[in-house]
Amino acid sequence: MTVRQVLLLLLLWMWLPHPCCTEMLFRRTPDLRPKSFVGHESGSNGKALHRQKRGWMWNQFFLLEEYTGSDYQYVGKLHSDQDKGDGSLKYILSGDGAGTLFIIDEKTGDIHATRRIDREEKAFYTLRAQAINRRTLRPVEPESEFVIKIHDINDNEPTFPEEIYTASVPEMSVVGTSVVQVTATDADDPSYGNSARIIYSILQGQPYFSVEPETGIIRTALPNMNRENREQYQVVIQAKDMGGQMGGLSGTTTVNITLTDVNDNPPRFPQNTIHLRIPESSPVGTAIGSVKATDADTGKNAEVEYRIIDGDGTDMFDIMTQKDTQEGIITVRKPLDYETRRLYTLKVEAENTHVDPRFYYLGPFKDTTIVKISVEDVDEPPVFSRSSYLFEVHEDIELGTIIGTVMARDPDSASSPIRFSLDRHTDLDRIFNIHSGNGSIYTSKPLDREISQWHNLSVIAAEINNPKDTTRVPVYVRILDVNDNAPQFAVFYDTFVCENARAGQLIQTISAVDKDDPLGGQKFFFSLAAVNPNFTVQDNEDNTARILTRRNGFSRHEISTYLLPVVISDNDYPIQSSTGTLTIRVCACDSRGNMQSCNAEALLLPAGLSTGALIAILLCILILLVIVVLFAALKRQRKKEPLILSKEDIRDNIVSYNDEGGGEEDTQAFDIGTLRNPAAIEDKKLRRDIIPETLFVPRRTPSAPDNTDVRDFINQRLKEHDTDPSAPPYDSLATYAYEGNDSIAESLSSLESGTTEGDQNYDYLREWGPRFNKLAEMYGGGESDKDTS
Repeated sequence: MTVRQVLLLLLLWMWLPHPCCTEMLFRRTPDLRPKSFVGHESGSNGKALHRQKRGWMWNQFFLLEEYTGSDYQYVGKLHSDQDKGDGSLKYILSGDGAGTLFIIDEKTGDIHATRRIDREEKAFYTLRAQAINRRTLRPVEPESEFVIKIHDINDNEPTFPEEIYTASVPEMSVVGTSVVQVTATDADDPSYGNSARIIYSILQGQPYFSVEPETGIIRTALPNMNRENREQYQVVIQAKDMGGQMGGLSGTTTVNITLTDVNDNPPRFPQNTIHLRIPESSPVGTAIGSVKATDADTGKNAEVEYRIIDGDGTDMFDIMTQKDTQEGIITVRKPLDYETRRLYTLKVEAENTHVDPRFYYLGPFKDTTIVKISVEDVDEPPVFSRSSYLFEVHEDIELGTIIGTVMARDPDSASSPIRFSLDRHTDLDRIFNIHSGNGSIYTSKPLDREISQWHNLSVIAAEINNPKDTTRVPVYVRILDVNDNAPQFAVFYDTFVCENARAGQLIQTISAVDKDDPLGGQKFFFSLAAVNPNFTVQDNEDNTARILTRRNGFSRHEISTYLLPVVISDNDYPIQSSTGTLTIRVCACDSRGNMQSCNAEALLLPAGLSTGALIAILLCILILLVIVVLFAALKRQRKKEPLILSKEDIRDNIVSYNDEGGGEEDTQAFDIGTLRNPAAIEDKKLRRDIIPETLFVPRRTPSAPDNTDVRDFINQRLKEHDTDPSAPPYDSLATYAYEGNDSIAESLSSLESGTTEGDQNYDYLREWGPRFNKLAEMYGGGESDKDTS
């Protein structure tokens, strides 16, 4: 507790009646009723009831909170008019806090508080008092109830529920616009004094804001506060009790106030004139540059729409608003040409899209600027006079004839000369060529409409000074028809005439085709190359003709085939004609004219055997012959089949003898001593890879001398195999494990023990070092065991 609070408590102590100095005497209340009212009341037993007089006079006890003395705080005194001061009465206290918080002197009736009392914890206490006879313990007064009320002192300062408040108010608000209300609470008793009466005041934030003292409502105090000048304000509000008087307790809180934006600022271009440049070769839709008007507002209040309102380039350029950056993007609307126009002027306007009617007086909310666009010269490629060319030419023109000319120019002011060329990917056969200087296209090979009616060429134009910049143009060449092809038979005709045919009988209807395509359509004429006594041609005048007989009866024995040349001609200029020959066979027919046989040899065959049956018989004979040949081949192959079978050709394999010997004791199964010693003579053994033939007698070959070189030994064996008919094919590989006679240690193999007479001594292996000790023990031990046995 501060010194100020102590002084305040002392002042209150002086002003209020002190309960410690006041003796609360409880006497009998005299009966003020008239005697007529002090009557007798009869009960059910008929006895008269007498009303007793009340011996207590009660008032409330008052006690100040937050007592700071060292002794118990005196509350008051209980006294009964039955108390004569001789100590015969005993005072008893019960109820809230009796015996703990409040104690009573049972002889004198004095009540004390044992500790400090806080009214904010409990405002009053209800207790009961009684006076009894100390000896008989019988009450001399009925039990009565009284209240100890705690008097409040200003010991609690006002508090705000929030330490920091956040509020906002639109900028440019009028004076007195409500911002926010703050409310403080005081734990003191609002019904007693001014301890809980709070008054609000502003400590920081003037002169921009004010606060209502009674309600705590914060309001604007200045007109037209502009967010663009200052956006954030910090206001400190004080709440003070005791009605704001001196000595009252206070609490503070902070209110952060933000001015929200309104559209009170129009857009403004930072420059009156903006210069932009763009190459003339820029395609339509290319962005030239951007313009931006600044707006001090934020959010939707700063949104701007751009448009072109005037200028000499309104039809050449467009402008679009980019929402995220609020810029106006100027783009190309039509192709530009430096040689036509080099400078354009535009008047661009920027206007707010959301205008607040309250601030029309600050307008207008739009601005304009001048945009000058300079077109830069670019070395452009040549430009053809047409987007495409179509030339028509007859197929019979002479080589070198000009079929057409393409024209191109340099659009730049320099007007460089142009060089023309043909894209050979479009003229692989090199039928055409072009004059590089004037663009004339001429033929370099004969044309033929019947091979290709259209030729699609691509002509390239490039500046001589800058050949990298090129332009292409399609050239379509249509080949016109010339009557340079004679008509021919439409199909191959297989014509026959029956032996019993009569004169004037139709045996074939023919037609023709022509590769040419005359404007009036095809028209063919048919006639015989010469008068024929057997057949004639009758033209049907519809591009077909009929072949008729001129006599009765034909014989296969006399003439089996007739050749009839027919001349076919067209009616175009110049007239083209050709002669086609019909081959007419003489055949035997039935009575209905159906062909039965056209060969003269068919008369010699039995009547009941047809051509199909003869073919079947021949096929059966052929199959039988094939089976016999295959059987013989298989039998021969089985006779010489090798013992070692393989899925692949034996010529591609190495002959392997998978014969495992029986060890040292087996001297009959396999003896390779000869391979290691040419001096060893062995009898000729039969081969094990094929079945031996008795047709060839094995030959004994002389052994090689002791000094024979390995190469001589190998050559000798090779010669033997070359001359041996029973040897494997020449692609086989024969391996000879010959190691010569010059080894000091001779052979270490135990296989030679089967062919040698004497025993060998292996003690020299011990002299080779510790690595060969094990081997010496194996062979040396074996010999000792053998000797022992």
